[in-house]
Amino acid sequence: MTFSGDTITAEITDIESGLQELINRGYQFVHPCDANGEVIAVVGVRVHDNVVDVVRLNAEDDVIATRMPGTEEDILEPEVRLWQTAGDAATVLTALLALPDERTPGSLLLPETVSKGCWVPGRGGTSKWLAAS
Repeated sequence: MTFSGDTITAEITDIESGLQELINRGYQFVHPCDANGEVIAVVGVRVHDNVVDVVRLNAEDDVIATRMPGTEEDILEPEVRLWQTAGDAATVLTALLALPDERTPGSLLLPETVSKGCWVPGRGGTSKWLAAS
């Protein structure tokens, strides 16, 4: 891990260390399932300031991470994406962890309201509220 000003950059070499670093930074995880109860992905969500960061691991080489405004209603299919990357786990998790935590006051893209949390789809058509940390 390297420090550059207020940004911490972690070089992720395996999924386990990447997931642990996400947990250390306050990500909460849900595991969407198919109709048979089989886990189809691992989804990490972190709500902070006025943005939501989401990472979806479908497989080791099929990972997507997105930062969106905290006002998005569907975090798995957002209408507005402030940042997004896809690829293998090590590359995507490294890029996600390199994003700055600070919101940008007065930005035209980000509303000034602070997100208090978001709804994440759960099992059997239910949803789970993830509170901002």
